[in-house]
Amino acid sequence: MNKQRQFWMLGGCSIIVVMVAWLLPPFPQPVDYHEFADQRSFFDIPNFRDVMSNLAFLLSAIAGTLFLYRTHCAPAQRIFTHLNESLPYWILFLSVGTVALGSMYYHWAPDNDRLIWDRLPIVFALAALLSATLVERVDRTAGLWALPVFMLLAALSVWHWHWTELQGRGNLNFYVVTQFYSIAVILWISSQFPSRYSHANDIYQVIALYGVAKAAEMLDESIFSWTHGHVSGHTLKHLIAAYAVYRIVQILIKRRATQL
Repeated sequence: MNKQRQFWMLGGCSIIVVMVAWLLPPFPQPVDYHEFADQRSFFDIPNFRDVMSNLAFLLSAIAGTLFLYRTHCAPAQRIFTHLNESLPYWILFLSVGTVALGSMYYHWAPDNDRLIWDRLPIVFALAALLSATLVERVDRTAGLWALPVFMLLAALSVWHWHWTELQGRGNLNFYVVTQFYSIAVILWISSQFPSRYSHANDIYQVIALYGVAKAAEMLDESIFSWTHGHVSGHTLKHLIAAYAVYRIVQILIKRRATQL
């Protein structure tokens, strides 16, 4: 199957997914969503571990942005065949840094108005990773042009959720599609198209780590109980997801261009 036909199929599938999200009954946010397992305070910081574990995102983001800065100072290493290919990664790591700040702000006093600042940078980071995948495996120009489109759609999905919450009929359908369908598309592209860089298939490890992080999030109270209050699932989610981001940094450090 040629590349053009594959992308026509992907486009058709994407339209169907959006239509299904539109037609399905609204998927509401659980009423107890903001009731996290570990609500203990330390040093006058409420929900201390869920707040402070976000520093791991900040460390991964700093590691990523420092690496990109050094790459721009020494482009001959061929980390990127063209420096504009680094743009999605700049957006990715800056978004992750904003995740740290937004999630700390949210977990300090969890509610829907604060949650929007947690969710926005998450979907921006996923949009950037999808753009980077297109750039490196399909077409550089198309991937870079798609970046602002992906980010706009990501922002609209969060805005739509928040707007429906304000209307008293919360609907997570489009936010869920934005987050999980983006990952599915990244996996599909990675399985169908070879990368122009070495170590590219390590992206599967990144996605697997993110899956483990989401599982820990869903098992928040259970993990808190299993560990006798030492750590909650949500705190683990932050730490594992932050490590997934750092794995992206490690991939970039190791890789070299295999095709010019």
